[in-house]
Amino acid sequence: MASCGDTSTGAPALRELAALLQLASPALPIGAFSYSQALEAAIDAGLVSDAESARRWIASGLDLLAGGDAVLLLRQCRAWHSHDMAAVSQCNDTLLAWRESSELRLETEQMGGSLARLAQDLQWGGPELRARLAELKPIALPTAYAYAATALGIDEVHALTAWLYSWLENQTAAALKAIPLGQVAGQRILYGLREAVSQAVQRTRDCADEDISTFAPMLGVLSSRHETQYSRLFRS
Repeated sequence: MASCGDTSTGAPALRELAALLQLASPALPIGAFSYSQALEAAIDAGLVSDAESARRWIASGLDLLAGGDAVLLLRQCRAWHSHDMAAVSQCNDTLLAWRESSELRLETEQMGGSLARLAQDLQWGGPELRARLAELKPIALPTAYAYAATALGIDEVHALTAWLYSWLENQTAAALKAIPLGQVAGQRILYGLREAVSQAVQRTRDCADEDISTFAPMLGVLSSRHETQYSRLFRS
């Protein structure tokens, strides 16, 4: 068993870990902090009002992602790796079509475009692959994330896990601001949903075509309401 003093981990694995930490960091300049994905509207409607209701809301969101966006993200990691641009483009079009409101559509386009530009600026991936990336406009966030993970040599399951955890972290941060919650309550949510992230990863990996679903009418209604909400902290 490895310990804190173990030095046997190879350099390639450490490079992958460092790349993964950068890609999953809240400091990544793609604007994730400015979106709540209808959580703010749920708070305004009284559906989320404390730490426990926030935990339930976030857990349900993880489950929704595991059977929808995350499935296509995983497939796009494989498609980018094999240079299958037809599959990448088809998944990207599907992800954009899945957005149920103008705010959710603008969110994935803005964050996806920002990540794609960052990948170009930092020259992640070879020239040919970057040229293919530049052709995808508009680009959904999972498409750009799958590209970045592939270009940085990150294992697809590690990339998927980090993406889901980043979503969890962003939702928790939104709850801290909008409910509001204390920092310790936020950490309890993150700690308590670690197993849910693991389960979401497994569900995504096992998801068959006929099981893919993004059916969440309440999310669509709340997101639409958020567009005209009187007071807002977030863009979605």
